[in-house]
Amino acid sequence: MTENRRSYDEGCIAAHALDLIGDRWALLVVRELMLGPRRFGAIREGLPGISANILTRRLEDLEALGIVAREQLPDPVRVQLYRLTDAGLGLWPVIRALCRWGAGMPGHDPRLFISPVALMLSMRALCARGRAGVHRVAMVLGGDRFVIRTAPGAFLVDRSMAEAALCFTGGTNAMAAAIYGPMPLAQTAQGLIRFDGDLAEGQAFVDLFSLRADA
Repeated sequence: MTENRRSYDEGCIAAHALDLIGDRWALLVVRELMLGPRRFGAIREGLPGISANILTRRLEDLEALGIVAREQLPDPVRVQLYRLTDAGLGLWPVIRALCRWGAGMPGHDPRLFISPVALMLSMRALCARGRAGVHRVAMVLGGDRFVIRTAPGAFLVDRSMAEAALCFTGGTNAMAAAIYGPMPLAQTAQGLIRFDGDLAEGQAFVDLFSLRADA
């Protein structure tokens, strides 16, 4: 336990976990780092409701707890990045469970801000892997580009400039509506987002995702 942090003062291991990552914004900071190291400014772009001071404090707290580490890129770049340690990456099952639980609860407003990483992780959490075909998909969301690879039982996503047979381009909220909404891809690709590739394969990919609690 780091100095000045509140504790539940319980021997319960769930309470101990909340002592470590239960502070406001802490788990969302972890979320923004789940797909790889990021600069301070990039983390903050994914969390528009957080102040620079609070983000600095949360990163310091998470670093002190061994959940986040800092690294400096060598000259001539000299950029400081934050990355998750093994302990931080170990929080993925927690984020996955929250995504799946939240998808089944009323009151979710998809019109509110969604960060590109948040969308990718929701898709990672909710993909119907059991009926997934073999797809290689690029997702271009503003300045972020991700490549998703699926196969029966598998879903992998990372930041990448690799070639992909299918490419979805658009704003994050529009993309979430295209992926999770009721309209077929043929309609959403006529204005909501841009889609390049085989339409039938693109629809098969989109059909892997649902916000239904039983998906």
